[in-house]
Amino acid sequence: MAAADSSNLKSDAIFEQMKQHLSTDAAKPLLQKIGLVYQIQIAPKKLGFDEVIYTVDLKKGEVTKGPYEGGKPDATFSFKDEDFVKVALGKMNPQIAFMRGAMKVKGSLSAAQKFTPDVFPKPSKM
Repeated sequence: MAAADSSNLKSDAIFEQMKQHLSTDAAKPLLQKIGLVYQIQIAPKKLGFDEVIYTVDLKKGEVTKGPYEGGKPDATFSFKDEDFVKVALGKMNPQIAFMRGAMKVKGSLSAAQKFTPDVFPKPSKM
């Protein structure tokens, strides 16, 4: 089997939408309320393997691919691609994902708890 191609992650589209969402005026209150930096590691199939890292900076309102450059993130999440998509789309509760081991958290748990569904852009209604 070939190595996982990171561009095949379903999560990529969500991070792209999040990047656009955070650059709008609608996101400003969210940034003021949270003001933390998260690193999110997405594994194609199995946690800890071939992970793609995203930084979600809720101080600056930026989403970038790659590890956080400005020190330590406030919290780091690890997900399998499909589980991240479920949480992002509101199909899986983050607490349940954590309890089931579908989401791992490093860093500040209080910071992690502020990473709520509000951070994700609402799916556009058709």
